[in-house]
Order: sequence, then C-alpha cells, then structure tokens
Amino acid sequence: MTKTAIHVDHIARIEGHGNVHVVIEDGAVKTVEMNVVEPARLFESMVRGRRFEEIPYIASRICGICSASHVVTDLLAIERIFGVQVTDRTHALRELLVYGSYLQNHASHLFVFAAPDFVGMKSVFPLAEVNPELFEQALGLKALGNELCTRVGGRSIHPITAVVGGFTHELEAGEYLELAEKMDAARAFASATVDLFDSFKVPDIQTAGDMLAMVAPDRYPVCDSRTARFLDADLTFDADEATNELEEFAVPHSAALLSRVRSTGKPFFTGALARINASWQHLSQDAKVAAAKAGLRPPERNPYMNNVAQAVELVDALERCAALCRRLAEQDGFEGSSVPVSFEVKAGRGTGFTEAPRGALFHELELDEEGRVVHASIMTPTAQNVANLEADMRLLAETLVADGLDRDAIQLEIEKLVRAYDPCLSCSVH
Repeated sequence: MTKTAIHVDHIARIEGHGNVHVVIEDGAVKTVEMNVVEPARLFESMVRGRRFEEIPYIASRICGICSASHVVTDLLAIERIFGVQVTDRTHALRELLVYGSYLQNHASHLFVFAAPDFVGMKSVFPLAEVNPELFEQALGLKALGNELCTRVGGRSIHPITAVVGGFTHELEAGEYLELAEKMDAARAFASATVDLFDSFKVPDIQTAGDMLAMVAPDRYPVCDSRTARFLDADLTFDADEATNELEEFAVPHSAALLSRVRSTGKPFFTGALARINASWQHLSQDAKVAAAKAGLRPPERNPYMNNVAQAVELVDALERCAALCRRLAEQDGFEGSSVPVSFEVKAGRGTGFTEAPRGALFHELELDEEGRVVHASIMTPTAQNVANLEADMRLLAETLVADGLDRDAIQLEIEKLVRAYDPCLSCSVH
C-alpha cells in the first residue's frame, strides 16, 4: 500500500488559523479536512443581557475587515424588531460603508494573499520588490476603502457613526465629490486587476455545492434586501427564515460549526462568485464588460474564479460608490435626512442580513422589553463555506491524483484553493 499524507499546519496567507489534512492511499483520496483550530470567541454569549445600543459595536469586533458589515447587520436586526423605517439617504450611507469594506477586503485578499500563489512567491514582499508600481496601486486601493469607511463611519474599522435609525454625522457636499473623483481615478487599475487574475491558470474543477446570495429584482444588493436565494435549489427566503433554511452542524475536526442547505443536505458557497452568479445582470456596465471579457458569466462553478469575481466587484464598487457620492452631494439627491429617526423600544425577534465582502452574513437577535439581548445567533460567511470548501478540496485532490501530479503539486493547488475562498477562520468561530 502506498500512502501520501499532506498536512499543512497553520496554512499561510489567510485570516486566522487552520490546518489542512489530506490522506491518499493507493491513488484514492481517503481523508480531506479543513481543521479550524481557533478557540471559540463567544460573541453570541458576550452580548446577552446587553442593551441594543451596545450590540453593533461589540459584534463589529468579530472582524477587523468586515466590521462595517457586522455593524449594519446588527442595526438591521434591531430595526426589524422595533419596526424602524430608515430614509433612502441612510440606506445610501450604509451601502457606502459596506462597499468601503469590499475595497479593503478584496484589495488585501487579491494582492497580499492570493497573487503570490500565481507568480511563484511565498509572500507579497518579493512581489513588492519585483513590481513596486503594482504593489503601490494595490495598497492605494485598500487605502481608498479605509478612507471611505473613515469618512462615512468615523474610523476605518469598527465604525461609530452608524446607529439605529440613521447616522450621527455626515460629510459635506465637497467631501463627497472628492471621494467620487478618487473612486473614478481607481477604476482603470481595478479593471486591470480583473485582466490580471483572469490571466492566471487554474485547475478546471466545478463545485457540486449550492450557492447562496442576497437577491433583489432590480439591483445588485449588498445591504438593502431581505431576500436570500439558494441558486441550485431555486429556494428564495426572507432573512428571518435563515435558521430554518440553513442547517449548522458540528464535526470533530473543526472548532467552527459547518453549514448545509437544510432541505437538500448539500453544502454551499457564499461570496463574490455566488453574488455574481445570482445578480450578474445587475452589475454596473464597466463591471459587466470586465466580467464578460474574463469569461465570468453564470453559471460559473469553478471556485478558483472567486478571485476574478472579487476583482469584478472592485470595478463595480468603485463605479457605484462614485455615483452614490455624487448623488449625496446634491441637495435633493436622496429623499430624507440621515439624522436618526425616532423609535420605540420593543421586545421581539428579528434577523439582519447583509452581503459582507466574504458572503452572506446573518445576525438573529431576540430582545426583551428593555431592549436587552435574550438570544443572539450569528452566521458568518466562512462558517457557512467550510463544508463546501472541504468538498471542493476532495474534488480537487481526486482530479490532481488522476492527472498524476505529485504530493508537492497537490499541496500547492489545495492551498491556492483555500485562499481562493478568502476564508476568515477567526470569524468562523465567532
């Protein structure tokens, strides 16, 4: 019997800590595990008994990149319970805040985590020496995301201006126009990023898992729809039904709870690739052209293409944010003010739902009559993705074994696949 074991301790260039364990015996893949080894962080327990005003700022600490998404998701859950209806202007500011985290995350993931895989380097530092202009432009794009979050949210991470019913502070018209010009200036580099990642050769595999994304009839939604859809199952549901449609389960080798579609038992993928599969027709014009040029059209089921999908979303986000900023700069650009609306504290249960950079994010809260948390449940994108990642790792290993690749080549491709998912393992054990 011939046995090959691939064990990667603390896989590099991802957020958090996890190990990969693959065993191949006599040409057959026997074991495939993504070992999430982060300790439990207990945010769901941490917020119990706390008043609703504190919850968004506690939950934002789950992630230093997706903190804006956690804040907005909690605000949406609280407003669902209280029956709060915010203005169109507040919706627009929240969209800018979420898109700021897209620019932060996608630029970091693509150039710091993923790109070295495809140019034969161990980290981004040799890449910075070989192509300093590319490196500086990538850092500039991330810095633009930081600036957008700072201007709208009060700081680059863990925003403080977004509150129940609105915002405590808003920019002047000139500041919006300045941001719009910066967004426009970055669009050429974002389009070139799509071409760059499209040029990288990846294995031809097709995930068997379902895909989950926020949907809306007339737009590419990230935080202003309550409707989620499993694409393969053709199952559409309201965010309040998330825990009925997503089944979380434990496995011995992972500290994270894994997820599957409750009605079919299939694992699923959520993230940029799922969003583009769900809402390709609603991409901005430049993003749609860039995606079509890269051959990224629904149905696209190769998980490596999540890198290209994130690059397309950079183009889309820059165009959308520039347009939003220009409209916000107009005196009558949006109906209503961003000043927090009045509301009454009530007991109840509600779920907030956003598309964080890494995928669908659900926060379910139950509050008592004083507005204190009785129950909290958080489903992060990475926790939802781990089961599908393991299934894709198995498929990849079987494909590469059949093609006769050696151990080192198989290990490298598995690591590239893990990074293409853009996991945040710290978030998965929230």
